[in-house]
Amino acid sequence: MANPILVEITRGSLVESIHRGSVAIANADGEIVFSLGDIEALTYPRSSLKPIQALPLIESGAAEAFGLSDEEIALACASHSGEPMHTTRVSTWLERIGCAPSDLACGPQPVRYEPVRDAMIERGEAPTRLHNNCSGKHTGFLTVARHWDIATEGYEYHDHPVQRAIAVALGELSGIANELPWGVDGCAAPNFALPLSAFARAFAKLAAPQSLTSQRGNAARRIVHAMIARPELVSGTGRACAIFMRSARGRAAVKTGAEGYFAGIVPEAGLGIALKIDDGTGRASETAFAAVLDKLGLLGDDTAARAILNAPVTNSRNAVVGERRPAAALAEMSFRI
Repeated sequence: MANPILVEITRGSLVESIHRGSVAIANADGEIVFSLGDIEALTYPRSSLKPIQALPLIESGAAEAFGLSDEEIALACASHSGEPMHTTRVSTWLERIGCAPSDLACGPQPVRYEPVRDAMIERGEAPTRLHNNCSGKHTGFLTVARHWDIATEGYEYHDHPVQRAIAVALGELSGIANELPWGVDGCAAPNFALPLSAFARAFAKLAAPQSLTSQRGNAARRIVHAMIARPELVSGTGRACAIFMRSARGRAAVKTGAEGYFAGIVPEAGLGIALKIDDGTGRASETAFAAVLDKLGLLGDDTAARAILNAPVTNSRNAVVGERRPAAALAEMSFRI
């Protein structure tokens, strides 16, 4: 059975395109309190996994040993735009742990923020590994390896102790005892596949960590706090994650992932949210996630956030010719905090 339509793209009076997907919202007791579509199919969270990938950084004592602030913790959870506020901090962090950009396993990536990208092109400057949107996450991995005094080379491999610690943490939080299927993410690190329901449960435990060990609970609190405190470091100027977290006014930490994934942590209600668009489009995941946040009373009145919920479709003359909007399945969502 096909997943429900979550987002529609209109042109004139007609719906021109549709995006199907699924949504799971879980509470800290592991109960699925709202769902749409197939939430048991295996999916990769992609970069939505980063808050969990950052857990060993704090649980191991590495963050404390190297004096990391909320800025570095936010960058460890980031899919950043490669702006100077990101790259300069990652570079300084690497120096602090005795590493260099060449130690990062992620490859160079074009800067996402256009003014910076255009300025680099004008200067004839090529992007480096620091500009990769995952460079903060990878620096976090290197920090753990340095703290454990183990090999930094090969830290991105599935069988490296840093990656094994992440897999164990994800399995424990999601309630999945078996070895998780995995694949190689775009940044060269492993990414683990699990059902939306399980990932929502994992994020719910980060939202309400009272049932976790004190070590993990403290790590969860610090990660959520850092993401909410520094939303632009988690994403970038004008990016959806920053817009949503600022619009929520400290009530939610959110994290996008490639191929139409989006997830959120709502501490005040102890909720975890996971959403996946079937065709993998980011435009649909952003609007669908905005709709979920709006129904939970977390979107606020911010103009930029509202513009993601109902986004104008424009032509080459910048005239509005349609809109991107939540479909009935989300517009009629009745679950509330």
